[in-house]
Amino acid sequence: MPPPPQRVFALPRQQSLLLPAVINPFIQDTHLTKAAIIKCVLLGIILVPIRAVLMSLVLMVTWPVAVLITLNHPLKGAVEPMTGWRRVMCRRVLAALGRTYYFCMGFRVVVKGKQVDSTVAPILAVAPHSTFFDGIVCLVAGLPSTVSRVENLATPIFGRFVRCLQPVLVSRKDPDSRKNTIQEIESRAKSKGRWPQVLIFPEGTCTNRSCLITFKQGAFVPGVPVQPVIMRYPNKLDTVTWTWQGFGSKMLLLLTLSQLYTTVEIEFLPTQIPTEEEKKSPPLFASRVRQTMAQTLAVPVTDHTYEDCRLMISAGELTLPMEAGLVEFTKISRKLNLKWDNVKKDLEGFAAIAGSCKGGRITIEEFAKFLKLPVNPALEELFALFDRNGDGTIDFREYVIGVTILCRPANTEDVLRMAFQLFDIDKDEKITREEFSALLRSALGVSNVNMAKLFKEIDADHSGFITFTEFHNFAMVHPEYAKLFSTYLELQRYQAIQEATPGDLELTGSAEKQEESTSDKKDD
Repeated sequence: MPPPPQRVFALPRQQSLLLPAVINPFIQDTHLTKAAIIKCVLLGIILVPIRAVLMSLVLMVTWPVAVLITLNHPLKGAVEPMTGWRRVMCRRVLAALGRTYYFCMGFRVVVKGKQVDSTVAPILAVAPHSTFFDGIVCLVAGLPSTVSRVENLATPIFGRFVRCLQPVLVSRKDPDSRKNTIQEIESRAKSKGRWPQVLIFPEGTCTNRSCLITFKQGAFVPGVPVQPVIMRYPNKLDTVTWTWQGFGSKMLLLLTLSQLYTTVEIEFLPTQIPTEEEKKSPPLFASRVRQTMAQTLAVPVTDHTYEDCRLMISAGELTLPMEAGLVEFTKISRKLNLKWDNVKKDLEGFAAIAGSCKGGRITIEEFAKFLKLPVNPALEELFALFDRNGDGTIDFREYVIGVTILCRPANTEDVLRMAFQLFDIDKDEKITREEFSALLRSALGVSNVNMAKLFKEIDADHSGFITFTEFHNFAMVHPEYAKLFSTYLELQRYQAIQEATPGDLELTGSAEKQEESTSDKKDD
């Protein structure tokens, strides 16, 4: 049998489906050497008790100040911005006490650039967001309003400090919370200076500062000028990064208190004014601001979002490496019109195949085992379609793209009917066990044992034969099979062309390549 045709991608793949510049921005990989551990222990014995006492003293002074500022001042309902002595105490006294608190923790703050007034830029967009210590930017900026969860108000002691900021409150229990939050941000941003600036971390979750992930649109929906603020922690030992994988909050706090000092740089960049087009398109404005901040930080941008974190946690629950779930969900879902539930099911399907693979990648042997088929030319061709980077394995990102643009489109009525007829030798609209096994043995080399298991799965009513409805239903749940059978038919057609017109092989091969390239471009 002649070798199967090689897929040639003459047309470039669409950039939108290429791998991100940073594969996992949600991992904290600080490595503590023995020397670093010894240093932390020796310094910690001295510094931690002293700093704990000083921090407690500052809190004892700050608490009554915060109570006084918020006394008899409503937090919900028709809320008005703080004015007069309350605002002065908040901006001057409380902010100074907050900076003193961070100083007691050993923070050395370096401020670059100049913060503009709320009438010039009503919104401050801060990135990258990488730690709970990032709250120091609020103190440097004069305690602007923030976006905060309602639950934070119930936190002992610190809940009172949050109230001083008059935050825009977000509630997970309220289905209209997102819409109300956007409206409140827009109302404050367009108050012409009545409200203080609104400070937002547009990434929406913590990263390791190796890139800037997709910005949420809340800061950019009002269509008002935004001042970008970037944060750096240029320390030899990273004790602050708090992400989804890595040290916990208590360990990070202990390590930070055990350092002689921790430097944080806060830089106010020039105000970004939206164009008329960007006012109509918040994602466009957000993208430009993010690109400006990334260039200043000299880091790449990726399309990861909080939804990737959810998938990452789900991957861990399925005993896969957590980074297996990182697929730049928002970008891929928008590009391929995917729903969250579908991708979650795809992750479960991927885990079922890759369960025995500790690396979270599927080899062709595992792919064949899952499909209960031996490795054969049709399966190799299908696997090659999934394996977009040609490394001999399929990761979850490749699996999602492959199932969506290769397999599910193959499940059309015509393709499934053609595949069904391939088995239905006597054309009686039923596939018997003998017809099923004859084709699988001759075409795909399936053993009797595997054939019996596969036949039993498709024969839902255990009638001893497969109807088109059963065949169709099975293909919809397992889209890989429909594409496998259509791939087999394509290979059969290719072989027939070769045998019929050997003299035209070069021309035929060229046509095949052109067809494959065009269809691949279309699939993407």
